[in-house]
Amino acid sequence: MRIATWNVNSIGARLPRLLDWLETRQPDVAALQETKCADASFPHAEVAAAGYEVMHVGDGRWNGVAILSRVGLEPVSSALPGMTEPRYASAECGGLRVTSVYVPNGRAVEDPQYPYKLAWFAALRASLDQVPVGTPQVLMGDFNVARTDADVWDPRLFVGSTHVTPEERSAMDALVAAGLTDVVARPGKNDRPYTYWDYRAGRFHSDQGMRIDYVLASDGIRVDDAYVDREARKGKLPSDHAPIVVDCTLGS
Repeated sequence: MRIATWNVNSIGARLPRLLDWLETRQPDVAALQETKCADASFPHAEVAAAGYEVMHVGDGRWNGVAILSRVGLEPVSSALPGMTEPRYASAECGGLRVTSVYVPNGRAVEDPQYPYKLAWFAALRASLDQVPVGTPQVLMGDFNVARTDADVWDPRLFVGSTHVTPEERSAMDALVAAGLTDVVARPGKNDRPYTYWDYRAGRFHSDQGMRIDYVLASDGIRVDDAYVDREARKGKLPSDHAPIVVDCTLGS
């Protein structure tokens, strides 16, 4: 099974690129984040024509997540308990529970969004306890955290900022400690598996990026290959994130 995750940074702006990417990469299941559209505005017809069922959760503003599947899709949950923003979707797809998450940014350590981000992480960790033991699952998306200093192009520039605080990194570590494996994708032509590059100052071309998108997989899933699809970050009107593509086998 081929699974993938991609923060598309607006499905409206990125639809032609998404459809081309689906045709080229042929994922069986794809988790999307930051769709920035309401459920009624999601391009259901176009994605269906590409061969995918869709679960989308969005309100038309700055959030929105989706799961696309061509191996069956049965929605499990469209909300994280205690959280109201459309940042969470979970579904059963071909024997695999897939959850797409778009963790709040946090803005700044002194901003009210920062404790909200930590609370969101706590709710996400608690949700894992509700998954039946032994269920093959992947938790994928934009977590807005760089787990280690190696996941930031220059850690010195982020001192005192969100995305790298001990509290945020501990929240990510708690997800892994719950029985999930951080699938570190090969970066391709570069030696660092970044998934996000700011649009400004030529960050992508200088490879001044961050690893803030993740695939976390449970036991019983054998990862056969994994890579950051840097090609999807190139060209005209790209997202500022690149997809992660993972080929895996269930039950191994």
